[in-house]
Amino acid sequence: MKHTNIHAGVILIPDFSGFTEFVFNTKLYTGEYIVRQLLSTLIDMNDQYFEISEIEGDAILFYRYDNNPSYQRISKMLWKMRNAFNQKIKELNKELSISIDMSLKFIVHYGKFSQYTIGNFKKLYGKTVVEAHQMLKNNFAEQPSYALFSNSFLENSGNREAEINTQEYYLPEGEMIHYFENAH
Repeated sequence: MKHTNIHAGVILIPDFSGFTEFVFNTKLYTGEYIVRQLLSTLIDMNDQYFEISEIEGDAILFYRYDNNPSYQRISKMLWKMRNAFNQKIKELNKELSISIDMSLKFIVHYGKFSQYTIGNFKKLYGKTVVEAHQMLKNNFAEQPSYALFSNSFLENSGNREAEINTQEYYLPEGEMIHYFENAH
């Protein structure tokens, strides 16, 4: 069976750290309102660069078919998303007189994947999608606010000169972590 729906592209997953504890310690209506505001902020900062495959709880599965992804453009977008996320948390803390203890982590991966449709839903399929989800469950991130770039993404992206001052840590498998705050 020949499959012409397979393309190379970027998978981006922004995910909230501290979400489970937040859900258990926040009233249902208040929690839903906060999560909706935070997810909307990330979607707005995307500027329609990535497509949305799905939103699940506290994570968005973004994708973009791209044979030559730009490290610099995506890195800048992550900073923009992270800053807007933090600003929205400050606004919500003040508006609702509560303390929201969540931060943001990003997974950026590259590879081949396909897409199929079920009803009104477009679903991504492939090893690359599963690998990106597995990267969310890592033991090497020392801080809650970071971006993890896969080795595959780093090898296939151009414009590696980051204009943003970040702390970079390379992992044995070739992945790289950018911490948004100074590492302790």
